[in-house]
Amino acid sequence: MRPIEAELLSGSALYREVVLEKLLHARESVWMATANVKAMFVEHQGHYVPLVEVLDKLAARGVALRLLHAELPSRPFRAAFDAKARLVAGGLGLKVCPRVHFKAVVVDGAWAYLGSANLTGAGLGAKSDTARNFELGFVTEDFDVIDRVTALYEAVWSGAECRTCRLRAVCPDPIVPADKRVTRERGVAKLGKARRLKRHTSKHR
Repeated sequence: MRPIEAELLSGSALYREVVLEKLLHARESVWMATANVKAMFVEHQGHYVPLVEVLDKLAARGVALRLLHAELPSRPFRAAFDAKARLVAGGLGLKVCPRVHFKAVVVDGAWAYLGSANLTGAGLGAKSDTARNFELGFVTEDFDVIDRVTALYEAVWSGAECRTCRLRAVCPDPIVPADKRVTRERGVAKLGKARRLKRHTSKHR
C-alpha cells in the first residue's frame, strides 16, 4: 500500500468537477465507463444542453472519445446521438459489455474520476441537490491509479476479456467473435471496431 493524493467528492460537487471543470475542457481524450447511459443535461455557455451536444463539440476539436457501457443507452440518448453525424461516423466510440459496472472518466490520460455515479442526469448531470442521487467518488492525478484504470478499460475495450467470459451467451454484442483471438502489435491489444448504436426508424415502437 502507498498513499495517493485524491479528493473525495459528493453530489453536485461531482458534476461540477468531473463534467464542468474537466470533461468540457479535455484537449486530447475522454474515456468514460458507466453501467447506465441516459440523456443527461449539462451547463454549457450559459445554457443547459444534452451531453451529446458537448461531446460533438469535443469531437470537432479532435478529442478522442470512448464510451464503455453495460446496458443499451436510453432512447432519448440514442435520438440525440443519431442527430450528430460526426459522432455516428466515429467521433464517439461505443462498446457494450454487460459486465461493466465500474464508473470512471479519464481525461487526457492524466486525470481520473472513480465513483458510484453513472452517466445519467441524477448521477453526473445537472440536477438540483434535492433531486440527484446520493453519490460518492474521488478524483486524482495519481499515475498508478490512472494506469490501473486505463489497463482495465483497455482490456475490456479491446476484447481481451471476451474469449474467457462466461457471460458470452447473454452479451448483446461481443467485442471479439468466439472464434477469433485478440491480435497484438508491439505488446498492445489492437482495438476492435467501435460499436454503433442501433439506428432509429420512422416506425413507432
